[in-house]
Amino acid sequence: MNRSAGPRVFVLDAPLGVPKEVRLLPAGEHAGMLTTAAPGDWPLLAAALRARGAAAVLVTADAAAPDERRHWLDAVHARRWMAPQAGGDIDGDRLPTAWHAQLTQGHMPADAALLAWPALPLLSWGDQPGWQSTPPVLARQTMVPPLGLYAIVDNAAALRSVLKAGVRTVQLRVKRPVDADAAWNEALRETVHNSLAAADGHGARLFINDHWRLAVELGARAVHLGQEDLLALDDAGHAEFRASGLGLGVSSHAVWELCRARSLTPQYIACGPVWPTTTKDMPWRPQGLDNLAWWCRVADAPVVAIGGILTPEQVRQTAAAGASGVCVLRGLGSDPRLTVAALQQAFEQGRQDAQARAGQPVGPLHPTLDSAA
Repeated sequence: MNRSAGPRVFVLDAPLGVPKEVRLLPAGEHAGMLTTAAPGDWPLLAAALRARGAAAVLVTADAAAPDERRHWLDAVHARRWMAPQAGGDIDGDRLPTAWHAQLTQGHMPADAALLAWPALPLLSWGDQPGWQSTPPVLARQTMVPPLGLYAIVDNAAALRSVLKAGVRTVQLRVKRPVDADAAWNEALRETVHNSLAAADGHGARLFINDHWRLAVELGARAVHLGQEDLLALDDAGHAEFRASGLGLGVSSHAVWELCRARSLTPQYIACGPVWPTTTKDMPWRPQGLDNLAWWCRVADAPVVAIGGILTPEQVRQTAAAGASGVCVLRGLGSDPRLTVAALQQAFEQGRQDAQARAGQPVGPLHPTLDSAA
């Protein structure tokens, strides 16, 4: 059937339903009916359908459209512009079947929509696309040497301890209390300053968690931000962050978070939790080694494995799955000098195992969030 150029709208009425196409009428012909719209109007169009009870809405652009925004996804967990990668767009006639196939595997509507594409798309962070190129093209990022054993500490003394034990990738994670005052802010400044000096003295890579404006002020090279931290930034905040030149590590737990993270071309993307963890209360199912290997294959950036990694054997397994870095918290113990050597040896063995497995198939991907969440 011949179709005129223009957007196509696919509506998912229920989380496990079959997406259906909604016919659009020429603008102005029928008052109160859904009509064709310019890309800038697609978010409003999708929101209107969601307000009528749709579980998810996907508005797709004509394949030849030059507009950088491309497609608009509106679902519970993701309401953003989508940009397919080179060779990764999909024929609209096949989209409902491909989307439904992923839903039947237990994936949430947002993840299922993204997984329907032949190659994983990018997702924007705001209502404006913010792509670095038009159309956006993602080049695979590499980290040489790999990030290796990755420690997370909450004070300068602990940071010096892991550095002396031989760890060369560290994150300083100091969470701001609700009652933070001027004295706390000054103590944070001193901690970050001392930590940067210690890392530089050991030739180590230091990622400052969260406090990115302070990191810029004190001369840090890189930060780690969670998805919620990045979502809290408006368009001006994102522009300010990009202009800072800071390297970025970003967390991800689901496919829609991975697609958002990839659009920022970060230095690494964290994947977790790999195994159950008590360090942080989270709704996510454990990724397991199968999901981790899939993440490493499609992320187009170095991947850091995190969550429930306590033993050298777990470090070896995550490195063998393709992780560029392996985050260990409780597994370092009270005296890292007694544990780091074995953990690093396990990481190197895992990297060798990964090279031997290069090119082997990975997956299938299992859902990371209960369908009721």
